[in-house]
Amino acid sequence: MPLPSAHDVALAAERRTAARLLLAHPLVTSNGPHSDTFPLIRRHADWLAQRFQQVFGYRLLVEASYARLFKAGLGPGSGHRLERPSTGTPFTPRTYTYLALALSVLVTAPEQVLLSQLVADLRVAAVDAGIEVDDIGRQAERRTLAAALRQLVDWGVLTETEGHVSALAEERGGEALLTVDREIARAVVAGPLTQSRDGADLVRRAADPGFGGPRTYVRRRLVETPAVHLDDLTGAEREWLRTRQRRESQAFSELLGLEAEIRAEGIALIDPDGDLTDLHLPGTGTVAQAALLLVGRLVDRLRPEDPGHPAIGGKLIIGVPVPDGLLPELLDELVEEYGRRSNWQRGLLEDRKGLLAAVLDHLVRMRLMAPAGPVRADGHGLPDGHEDAALDGRSVTDVSGARGQGGADGWVLLAAAARFATTVAVTPRGGQTQADDASQVLATTVAVTPRTQQTQADDASQAPATTAAVTPHTQQPQADDASQALEEPTR
Repeated sequence: MPLPSAHDVALAAERRTAARLLLAHPLVTSNGPHSDTFPLIRRHADWLAQRFQQVFGYRLLVEASYARLFKAGLGPGSGHRLERPSTGTPFTPRTYTYLALALSVLVTAPEQVLLSQLVADLRVAAVDAGIEVDDIGRQAERRTLAAALRQLVDWGVLTETEGHVSALAEERGGEALLTVDREIARAVVAGPLTQSRDGADLVRRAADPGFGGPRTYVRRRLVETPAVHLDDLTGAEREWLRTRQRRESQAFSELLGLEAEIRAEGIALIDPDGDLTDLHLPGTGTVAQAALLLVGRLVDRLRPEDPGHPAIGGKLIIGVPVPDGLLPELLDELVEEYGRRSNWQRGLLEDRKGLLAAVLDHLVRMRLMAPAGPVRADGHGLPDGHEDAALDGRSVTDVSGARGQGGADGWVLLAAAARFATTVAVTPRGGQTQADDASQVLATTVAVTPRTQQTQADDASQAPATTAAVTPHTQQPQADDASQALEEPTR
């Protein structure tokens, strides 16, 4: 086979750069933060539109001033949440409500509008929709509305011509002149609104892979989540992935520059450049540091019993139930050992329940832990009337009970967490002898430490990797599922 020419290599690199940007930031404008790459999207628009449609079933719209990749959700509990940039606080249901109301007003708004007029129009839209709006005169409510409008500014729907939308949150209130881009406002919403009965139905319909069936859903799941465990998939989806995982790995490498790690329990796509994820572990900050330490302790404490694989008469173990009381116990230990001398946030140290909730949320989004309960393989989250595709008598990996028999209200440590097991190495300082014990330092490093027995049947010999390849759709409350319809670009 002849080697590709320099032109072919450069062409593939341009297309890969454009595809990666759209995957991470589904809305790119010509004058936004990624304006330098926008010309590449325009140049390769036809090729990108064809590839996104064929591979993921995503529609790509490229106009003179913006490009919009219309993604689909992954079903209940898998939404990418929006956050306030200044604090990282997740949007509340109220913030999503204001965001949706503002969009409904802006699609028909004049080219320029005063902030006070926009608020007045939003009140009218709320009444028309039968939505109760609290007193916007209250400062807390004004801040919530300002956060929604700030998101629209970040997306390019609104431009602050004079003043700022943050003036709304000020004690005395404020005024601003806003320029509206109605085209972008119309392109923000990606879900099938007119076909949906309610919010829950919208989330389910948005995840429908259509004619692509298992092929499209599995590809979306692989590229949108940090790790895909086998029980995250239906029988037909598991069968499709088993027979094509090597070819799909090569396709993802060529299209997006991602590397697949294939294990008995599942698959993860790894981004060597590390810029296609909005979630990092190891990471900075109190929550990320506590999460890394906690998951390491859990991996050391909780080992699967008699792991194996159905292909050789064993039982596949994807998760181990966490005993009641172990999580707060381990977190208290970590706070005493590290928190008080590592400049962890005082507010979180004083609120242990809040810290634990934030740490568990981080680990759930990384697919290292999960709440105990039914999974997609059990039919959870599937649309009404869903029927698994016929398998023509072919056997599928049995994943029943693969997460143990924990209580319905507990937590499960997933197999992917084994990647974050820690090992302690004693490293002497340079030029010193082993006898100088006092000068030796303990270096704790994250190592890939397999905890489960694998089989050749699944081309695996280690525990699954979980470094996030792209923006994860995470298990969030229903308020976060609303963002599947709005499909906010990854930060």
